[in-house]
Amino acid sequence: MAIERIVIVGGGTAGWMAAAALSRLSDSRKVAITLIESEQIGTVGVGEATIPPMVEFNQLLGIDEREMMAATQATFKLGIQFANWGNLGESYLHPFGTYGYHIGGIAFHQVWHRARAEGDRRPLQVFNLETVAAHFGRFSRTQDYQRDDLPPMNYAYHIDATRYAAFLRGYSEKRGVVRREGKVVDTTLDGETGYVSSVTMDDGATVEGDLFIDCSGFRGLLIEQALETGYEDWRQYLPCDRAVALPCRREDGSPPPPFTKAIAHTAGWQWQVPLQHRNGNGHVYCSEYMSDEEAHDILVANMMGKPEAEPNFLRFVTGRRKKSWNRNVVALGLSSGFMEPLESTSIHLINSGINRLIAILSLDGVTQTQQDTFNRLTDKEYRRIRDFLVLHYNATTRDDSPFWDYVRTMDVPDTLTEKIELFKANGQIFREEDELFNETSWAAVMMGQGIAMGGHGPIAASMDLPDFRGELDEMERSIRYLVNHMPTHGDYLAKYCPAKAA
Repeated sequence: MAIERIVIVGGGTAGWMAAAALSRLSDSRKVAITLIESEQIGTVGVGEATIPPMVEFNQLLGIDEREMMAATQATFKLGIQFANWGNLGESYLHPFGTYGYHIGGIAFHQVWHRARAEGDRRPLQVFNLETVAAHFGRFSRTQDYQRDDLPPMNYAYHIDATRYAAFLRGYSEKRGVVRREGKVVDTTLDGETGYVSSVTMDDGATVEGDLFIDCSGFRGLLIEQALETGYEDWRQYLPCDRAVALPCRREDGSPPPPFTKAIAHTAGWQWQVPLQHRNGNGHVYCSEYMSDEEAHDILVANMMGKPEAEPNFLRFVTGRRKKSWNRNVVALGLSSGFMEPLESTSIHLINSGINRLIAILSLDGVTQTQQDTFNRLTDKEYRRIRDFLVLHYNATTRDDSPFWDYVRTMDVPDTLTEKIELFKANGQIFREEDELFNETSWAAVMMGQGIAMGGHGPIAASMDLPDFRGELDEMERSIRYLVNHMPTHGDYLAKYCPAKAA
């Protein structure tokens, strides 16, 4: 059956990102897109930090970056600062971009380790532009300096997710997407195929479709409640199952830093996401080791200002649906699965799911091959991200609470154990196929949390040190020169994309 009607159940960030991207299908063939959402159903809105693929998503939609950032109170993001993860009092930055560049066909951290063994005391971080710029609170885009001899700037955004959804709603409706206000109260399945044929709204109206996108959040209104797809629980690896979110003003008047903060506490961690006129704050925690009241008190005590709203308490189970595409239903966002926003992957998984759907989808109809391919690739992406998040918890020496005792000693996936052991042996990191996190990401977290390279590979060992020492010097000089000539992050925002005070 040809796909002529696409129905998106649920709005929020996932629903409107899907609507905006799918509206591009009408450029080549007429497809009616309807989005159903209710103003009475609140959105989670915990994922206000993004990663660099988000920049590409907006570019593909033809969205003006300045306009989007001003509308969403956005700031730029160069990475994530992790505090108290390896041990209390320690911190490091997981940056975007890479450490240096490959030399002689091997990763830069291998060359750096060889130089360090020969007496070079410079830390690895000075060879990453994003780390140095974040440290000094400075920012520029690559387009601002346009020089081939200087490294590019890799960045993402901190956004108000509610405002971003509203921005994309305007974009989508201009492109023909129809929004219907109301709740879905019933789902009708075709008696022969088991496909969803229509949904019934609380006003009695029936909305028919050929393809349904489930963006209904944790409930999984179609993918789970209607199709009973099943869920794979990962709480044995990622035991946090609660969060409390609160916005606040930055009362000290400080400019927003160009990075997210993730601060570990006794039974979880706190996020701090700087927007232009406020901070997004939240505390992710494990209910087995901490009460809601204690989690709330810890969050309020560690914010940069007084709360501007009532606390939003959330419950979740880390894991994923056993199928993200089942029959003619595709789940995106929280309805597909949830891994806590430790590395800002929540919005990215919406983005990558949409990209995967558009690449695989044929408007001539849904096939089993499409479903199987989508599910196989989605499963692979979720598991690799899961391993990276588990690394943060397991690679710690903290023993100051029962929570950290558990995650430090828990069994981890074999795929993660393999990565850690290879790195310990000679610093080797294999980035398999299109894995999201690159060599720099893995090296930053492992070294930042105390997993040391036991050595370097034989190629690095055989390199002539004087030949590449000059390259290291030039890298450091270029980064230092570039950062010294950048404006502060606050000044850049004020000139490039100033937002009206909320």
